[in-house]
Amino acid sequence: RWRMHASVACRLAPRVAVALRLAPRSSPTSLPRGFAPRATTTTTTTMSASSNPSRPRRYIDVGANLTDGMFRGEYHGKTYHEPDLDVVLRRAWDVGVEKVMVTAGTLPEARDAIDLADRFDRGDSDGAHPGNPERRSSPRRLFTTVGVHPTRCGEFEASGDGDAHLQSLVALAVEGAKAGRVVAVGECGLDYDRLQFCDASTQRKWFEAQFEITRAVGLPMFLHMRAAAEDFTAIVRRNLDGFKGGCVHSFTGTWEEADALLNLRDDVYIGLNGCSLRTEESLAVAKRLPNDRIVIETDAPWCGIKASHPGHGFVRTTWPAKDKKKRASVDGGETVKDRSEPCHVAQVLEVIAAVKEEDSDELAEIYRRNALRLFFPEEYAALG
Repeated sequence: RWRMHASVACRLAPRVAVALRLAPRSSPTSLPRGFAPRATTTTTTTMSASSNPSRPRRYIDVGANLTDGMFRGEYHGKTYHEPDLDVVLRRAWDVGVEKVMVTAGTLPEARDAIDLADRFDRGDSDGAHPGNPERRSSPRRLFTTVGVHPTRCGEFEASGDGDAHLQSLVALAVEGAKAGRVVAVGECGLDYDRLQFCDASTQRKWFEAQFEITRAVGLPMFLHMRAAAEDFTAIVRRNLDGFKGGCVHSFTGTWEEADALLNLRDDVYIGLNGCSLRTEESLAVAKRLPNDRIVIETDAPWCGIKASHPGHGFVRTTWPAKDKKKRASVDGGETVKDRSEPCHVAQVLEVIAAVKEEDSDELAEIYRRNALRLFFPEEYAALG
């Protein structure tokens, strides 16, 4: 199902022929009632100059943790391979990803995310090719968020002056938005599954406080909700004045919780990734979600679609994967086993499309436009 204009395919085929392949997976053994894998034939496909589709599939990954050490080869404090983010991004661009939102969960992380986006979009990162005119002339593709994750809200009080810390976030968001790099406030919200990192009252206090950032900068929010639906929804409802919409990312809640969020306002969207699709119940929720309120993401390097997930049999777009200790080189066409990347947003789409029994290409464009409408409104308006 690869789709690419012939002229682009000619340039990319040599370097992606090894890295990209399509292969059907075995059917899942247990799915929600009424779900069934579509019939397929065994096929191996690579991009070539003969490909000349009328409309390439395009994606926006609205959430990826690209500042994570895994993309520098670091796992649990130990280095296993060279930094490979440039290769990871190349793989994403090759599969049709147009933009990636680099999510931040602390003030220092937000600064790092902006720096990373600046460097990799300029093409002067480690492993990049700064002299490549194609890299330098291409439109911006990396964008960031500014905010504090619920499990890390202790940083406000640890700073010695929580209000001053909040104003530093406001200033960074305003500066980054003016530069066209920061497009959302977050990742912020509530996470009652991991109270060992930050207690619930501290989370609630500083989640609500961060609405001040969105009111100051006029940006939508990138939101996190885990096992806290009632408190989360109440806080958002109290702060709808000045709220510019948002995405409740990596959604893993019930249909009733999703419906309550969707009813808050029509500019609240649900973000789906591999974690959102890992049980039969979550697939049933995804099936019911209205398409005009869904955006897709990877939450890389986390939340990949695993072999144990009930929708795994719907995945058609795959890459060779090896253990982090065994890859011959970072540019050999192999992904790291169990490390999610922005390119895997294609797999998220495939599972959703199969569960909904709808056309993948049409859904890809709907979800892309949803992301543009929320996070890139000027570009959305230009679509006409």
